[in-house]
Amino acid sequence: MTDFIFYFKLGWEHIISADAIDHQLFILALASVYTFKNIKQVLIMVTAFTLGHSLTLVLSVLDIIRFQSKWVEFLIPCTIFITAFNNLLRIDTKNGSARINYYLAMGFGLIHGMGFANAIRIMLAKDQTLGWGLFGFNVGLEAGQIFVVAIILTLAIFFLNFVKIKQRDWVFFLSSGVFALALKMAIERLPF
Repeated sequence: MTDFIFYFKLGWEHIISADAIDHQLFILALASVYTFKNIKQVLIMVTAFTLGHSLTLVLSVLDIIRFQSKWVEFLIPCTIFITAFNNLLRIDTKNGSARINYYLAMGFGLIHGMGFANAIRIMLAKDQTLGWGLFGFNVGLEAGQIFVVAIILTLAIFFLNFVKIKQRDWVFFLSSGVFALALKMAIERLPF
């Protein structure tokens, strides 16, 4: 049980810590098109991201795949600005962006998983309880993502219902900001 708790905390901090801005921006881009009315869709999307992330971790820990970290560090912000740009392209489409976000979450979760794969590979390779470690990490990751989504959706309630910002403007504001930050990160991390 102590292994589970250790890896749960590691998964939680992988999303919640100040160093996890790239993951937080990705979740912000994904969740910006939703409100609490869509909580089921948001939870499915977050789980899709976790599944993609988890698959990459498993393949990495078993040493089936490996990527150079400079490329992974570049591709992570690329996934963020692509997701934000998708929101901007589909801003006037009813639920169009939301549907494609499931696929973006799962596919881009594979890339985001590589960002932490090297560190966790070393830890889990030494550990006798590979299954519990991965399970604990993924549960912590999922809990952290749900926490971030809850904050985003709570802010959406405030701005949409009390400040009376239109949802289109809310999505535009968040997606534009995320796009700009992620593009800057990608340029700073060019691998060549």
